[in-house]
Amino acid sequence: MIIRAPHEDELEDLRARLREEWMGEVIVSRGVSHQISNLAMLVAVDGSSPAGLASYFVGEGGCELVTLNAFEPGRGVGGALLEAVAKRAREAGCDRLWLVTTNDNEAAQRFYEHRGLRLVATHHGAVDEARALKPSIPFLGENGIEIHNELEYELKLGRWDSNPQPLD
Repeated sequence: MIIRAPHEDELEDLRARLREEWMGEVIVSRGVSHQISNLAMLVAVDGSSPAGLASYFVGEGGCELVTLNAFEPGRGVGGALLEAVAKRAREAGCDRLWLVTTNDNEAAQRFYEHRGLRLVATHHGAVDEARALKPSIPFLGENGIEIHNELEYELKLGRWDSNPQPLD
């Protein structure tokens, strides 16, 4: 598997895949609307097919991992993409990689915690507020759990290890 920036001729297909996975052109996190076409991306390629995709944004607060999609879960694609985004963030001078997920997404919570990210904040009602910016956000999520809160995770950069240990 190779992790790389998308080639120009792949961009529109990858953006279309993100629009499908994330219900539109806009992704909302922490009250900010991210346009898919404005996000930096990395693609995981297995043979000639995309195996996963990550999008991110480098800003004043560090590097936000906006989306992470493994098209075939359980093959290490998500972890490889996460590590590659962390590397890009370090190269950009960021000291923090952060992301949000929703309170219903228990699989994502386990995934990030297993890789050394820490839950640093629960933003109560943030998803309810985000629906004003993106009405397509569903009220019910995985396992019928109501979606109301954003959970913010972070990884302090410089401490990444491909075999993560608990952070002190």
